[in-house]
Amino acid sequence: MLLTTAPDEDSSGGTYKWHDVRFIGALAGRYALPERRHSPDEKIPVYACRLCSISTRMLVAVGPVVGKEGELVSSHFNEFGMLRGRITRRLASGFVTDLQLSDQDREKLGAKIDWHKRHVHAQVPDKREFRRFQPRDPRSTIVMADGQSIPCFIIDVSRSGAAISAHCWPELGTPMALGRVVGRVVRHLDVGFALQFIQLQEIEDLETLIKPPAA
Repeated sequence: MLLTTAPDEDSSGGTYKWHDVRFIGALAGRYALPERRHSPDEKIPVYACRLCSISTRMLVAVGPVVGKEGELVSSHFNEFGMLRGRITRRLASGFVTDLQLSDQDREKLGAKIDWHKRHVHAQVPDKREFRRFQPRDPRSTIVMADGQSIPCFIIDVSRSGAAISAHCWPELGTPMALGRVVGRVVRHLDVGFALQFIQLQEIEDLETLIKPPAA
């Protein structure tokens, strides 16, 4: 579903301002909470996220770690670049960010949003052995060998494995379960890690199997 309003001509009569242009749809990105760094040498964790909606004033995204209201968040989406702002509202698995932009940068963002909505991107065939997809609900839980449960965000998943972002960075070879599917960590990513399932899963069962186990 896409919503927008037409740009308004400014008082000079020559340029257009994108006041309320908006995109509603899922786009992959990443984010960090820079105010949680305690020293200049400390590395800021970067997490994967999924954009839900964006306008020139605010964005809504879901991710594995929800910041506090008023906390600074830096988000990056290939389609819109780096966006910074303060969290104004916490969601069950995400947050609403009030974007901190100059008038000029707000105009640029509005133009990018409009461009993204107007252009249909060619679908590039996925040549990997098993097609990956984004689950409808990216929220889940990983269960470690010692029984510890950690909330996580599923970047994408296939019959053979999943890419995961969470507030932990397990070593290669670490066994764990994503929902009810058991696997091992086989690769580290910029925003998380890749989990290879012990057994191939049926594609029609995956969305149910990777949900958090019932309490």
